[in-house]
Amino acid sequence: MIDVACVQLNVGEELGPNLDHASELIAAAASTLPASDNRLIVTPEMTSGIVKGRERALASALPMAEHPAIIRFSEQAALSRSWLLIGSISVKLEDDERLANRSLLFNPDGELVAHYDKQHMFDVDVTGDQVYCESNTYRPGDKTVSADIGAATLGLSICYDVRFPALYRALARAGAGVIAVPAAFTVPTGKAHWSVLLRARAIETGSFIVAPGQTGEHHPGRVTYGHSMIISPWGEVLAEADDQPGVISASLDLALVDKARKAVPAWQFD
Repeated sequence: MIDVACVQLNVGEELGPNLDHASELIAAAASTLPASDNRLIVTPEMTSGIVKGRERALASALPMAEHPAIIRFSEQAALSRSWLLIGSISVKLEDDERLANRSLLFNPDGELVAHYDKQHMFDVDVTGDQVYCESNTYRPGDKTVSADIGAATLGLSICYDVRFPALYRALARAGAGVIAVPAAFTVPTGKAHWSVLLRARAIETGSFIVAPGQTGEHHPGRVTYGHSMIISPWGEVLAEADDQPGVISASLDLALVDKARKAVPAWQFD
């Protein structure tokens, strides 16, 4: 059994207020979970901020060694005695002018034990007037990452990755029974696809899906869907948020992973 919480955020463009906003809701999440050694808190994609425009994003990004989010969330993981997955922050790279869209996993001692760079870039024309080209600003990652979090193996992914089933099958084959999908889904794609995609990834891999989202307006022209979700290996929605910042939580019975995979073993095959 592991107790998990999704933190749903509404960040802006300024790093300091965004870290304060996230810290407040992470503390609220920690207070809602039962006291145990098996607790996981997950925040959305771009916990550090959603910045308008490529040049502003590049100018505001910091390298890992200088990023205040590292110290802030390390301390918070230790204080809450929880595994803490920061869905992603923008990280300046030494060998590329573009940035990394990077998840950070802290253990209950506050140690940074794993990170994952988003592999699939959101290069789309959503409605004809909402065009995104994430690859102009962010370099795609090239590694599939899972991590031992004590009670379970946690698979890491970010937002648009959810449309690429092969990644999730690879995570399941690597032993992940819980897969995180921190996101900042647009409203049009969220209404049409968010729940369907998350439930599909849960069902086809026999995994729990933990999917915190950004919500609301971040700057003029950028609005996200919210509706963070926690889903069972059978595709049941265990908890769902609305469109406001807040916290949802659930207790995950990990025996259900083996049960689902034995019942429908399709996850083993390509």
